[in-house]
Amino acid sequence: MNASFARITAIGSYVPNQIMTNHDLEKLVETNDEWIVQRTGIKERRIAAQTESTSDLAYQAAMNLKLRYNKEFQDVDMIIICTMSPDFKTPSTASLVQAKLGIKHAGTIDLNAACAGFTYGLHLANGLISSGLHKKILVIGAETLSKITDYADRNTCILFGDGSGAVLVERDEVQSDFISFYLNSEGEKGSSLYCSNLSNQLFENPIIHNNKIVQNGREVYKWAVSTVPHGMKYVLAQASMTLDQIDWFIPHSANLRMIQSICDKSGVPFDKTLFSLVNYGNTSSATIPLSLDKGISEGKIKAGDMLLLYGFGGGLTQAGLLMKWSL
Repeated sequence: MNASFARITAIGSYVPNQIMTNHDLEKLVETNDEWIVQRTGIKERRIAAQTESTSDLAYQAAMNLKLRYNKEFQDVDMIIICTMSPDFKTPSTASLVQAKLGIKHAGTIDLNAACAGFTYGLHLANGLISSGLHKKILVIGAETLSKITDYADRNTCILFGDGSGAVLVERDEVQSDFISFYLNSEGEKGSSLYCSNLSNQLFENPIIHNNKIVQNGREVYKWAVSTVPHGMKYVLAQASMTLDQIDWFIPHSANLRMIQSICDKSGVPFDKTLFSLVNYGNTSSATIPLSLDKGISEGKIKAGDMLLLYGFGGGLTQAGLLMKWSL
């Protein structure tokens, strides 16, 4: 068998039409635009229609990819949907997307690594293709977080929005886009960010059973700022590279103040950082592909650029990826 490498050959994205501004939130909870922008950097977010589900957003991102790059999907042999807001517990959102796209011969799997999900999805796709098991994989980060957001909780409802981003990862016999990874989880800190399901307790801590996102923002902030810079160094060390060789840093768009702190501690210049939170809010697994696509549409990311992607969030889980953009 010839050597197998993995490359991203197309990208697409989609956000719902409805916009929820900070001023809209002022009508729901005790907050204001200045306070939200100062603490998060977020000005607005997109909200899915009542009839719009995560699989719908994922489908639209895939179709955007298909139309922009004139790609065919019939030979896609795996669909990976990265989400923490699936349509159902079962069937998987990936199976629903497979049906919507009419792909007849593809495996389907949902991957829940929360805000690190998309980076985990790329890691999985790279492994499946590099091993020779698969040839063409759709990796989609998609969320309808508005459906699991508590709009009576002013600490969390100001953060979250809905959106999706998709990439096509294909086998290549010449080169790979993917250089090095770093994956890590600290499950003992899981009670800092959760959404209830069947369990009543999380590490002896009684949980709030409202099927909405519950977050200890201060603890998540401290964890991310103290651990992500170390993970970034590990990713670079695995590739024998230094920060000055990175063209763009694309972190999970959780909070602008958090991103600035991570940049300060890691040494990444803030002007080399791409994020999607200003207009889309925190879209969990969709923030990185939305930021990536935004960077491409604005003419910032170009073929040959070295990118450091870094997702972090619920779990508490993180995933870093160093890649050379070749599209």
